[in-house]
Amino acid sequence: MKILLFGADGQLGRQLRRALPALGDVTALTRGSTPWCGDLTDAEGIARTVRELRPDAIVNAAAYTNVDGAESDADAAFRVNARACETLAVEAARAGAWLVHYSTEYVFDGHGERPWTETDRTAPLNTYGQSKLAGEQAVMAHCPRHLILRTSWLFDTWGDSFLKWVIQAAGQRARLDVVADQWGAPTRSALVADVTAQLLRTVQPSQAGIYHVSAAGEASRHGMAVFALECARRHGMHLQAGPGDVGAVTSAAFPRPAARPANSRLDTSRLRTTFGVALPPWQEGVDAVVSEWATARTAQS
Repeated sequence: MKILLFGADGQLGRQLRRALPALGDVTALTRGSTPWCGDLTDAEGIARTVRELRPDAIVNAAAYTNVDGAESDADAAFRVNARACETLAVEAARAGAWLVHYSTEYVFDGHGERPWTETDRTAPLNTYGQSKLAGEQAVMAHCPRHLILRTSWLFDTWGDSFLKWVIQAAGQRARLDVVADQWGAPTRSALVADVTAQLLRTVQPSQAGIYHVSAAGEASRHGMAVFALECARRHGMHLQAGPGDVGAVTSAAFPRPAARPANSRLDTSRLRTTFGVALPPWQEGVDAVVSEWATARTAQS
């Protein structure tokens, strides 16, 4: 299988570079790649790249992810998250390729407590969510062989994430305040990458569609932070703030330009039933990443 990967230097992209080579030949592109174009703001360039490489599968891990920035620069968000996806979908269909596209729980309104299913009504709260929903719609409209994988609360050893903020903040101050009214399933990017490889290995045309991918279980942002600091203490990290130093506050304590969903829970039943995918509890991913950071600190000291 010939796989064309966009966004290869991102948090998810780096894990895909690890997971996808087991399936075949991977051309991994970043925004600055040459001679092939990995810049999703260059529609002609990415179209030419797909036409010349003629992959069996395109995996699009590139995205505009500045949720607050999208409120003041909607064009930038839609250019990458929607219009570029339409270009990739058109070219994937022309090549007869599968298109794997990643989306988000931000396509929902974030109300309630029930995990969102793939068929629930979409109603984004902010511009970022609107741009991601437009990208989904473009992929579905133009490429029959598509896998749209919605995920949430991604983190990994590298890149910016809420988990990274918790550990860094705990190293600089004796107390943290964390919102307790936002709920989801913290999901390591490595899990999403492994699921992607598993799906591409076996997927049939009749299985095209939208699937939710997240770790098992649920937590509030506050609960995740407390657990992360418990892991840090267990792995020997010396931080100023410990698990008992995390205060629980509401989202109103941290006003942001873009509204955040209170309910980011995703129902993964369809994925597990269709592909037999096993999804570990979210605590495993958090513990593994904190352990890796602790090991790295020890090696540097």
